[in-house]
Amino acid sequence: MPVKIRLARRGRKKQPFYHVVIADARAPRDGKFIEKIGSYNPMTSPATIEIDRDKAFDWLKKGAQPTDTVRAMLRFKGVYYRRHLMRGVAKGAFSEEKAMEMYQDWIDAKEAKIAARFEETRLKKEQFYKELSGEIKKVTKVAVAAETQEAFRETSEDAPADEAATTDAPAAEAASGEEE
Repeated sequence: MPVKIRLARRGRKKQPFYHVVIADARAPRDGKFIEKIGSYNPMTSPATIEIDRDKAFDWLKKGAQPTDTVRAMLRFKGVYYRRHLMRGVAKGAFSEEKAMEMYQDWIDAKEAKIAARFEETRLKKEQFYKELSGEIKKVTKVAVAAETQEAFRETSEDAPADEAATTDAPAAEAASGEEE
């Protein structure tokens, strides 16, 4: 019986939510499954992935084949990294304690990075709502253009003689052209 690790769609129309399941390859997408090992919500920003890493690792050891999407999610969550480390343990490259320590360090760093992304998204939302309510004013291109114009004015004030010469010359030519 070929076993797959795949997504089973849940949720409403245009609002997908997926369960990560272990299922017989012959079963329908949303049909019968052996075990649920996690969930995936692509509607949040960034997408929320929750997977039981131990169960996923055990099923991979047993020979379950993940789909491409689930494989990417397992890599993101570190299941494939753990599999890589356990191969090193089997070959005698390092001890299992050292491998689990390396794995835990990797997981902690990854979780910190994910938490930072969620915090960044939360701050962007908060900023957007403040701009929307009028608490703070949005910096527009007009304000930036005004600052740029002021910068050019400062440089042109440094050389007023050159400016007068350039503005008087076309006026003088125009006046002499009218007299003829």
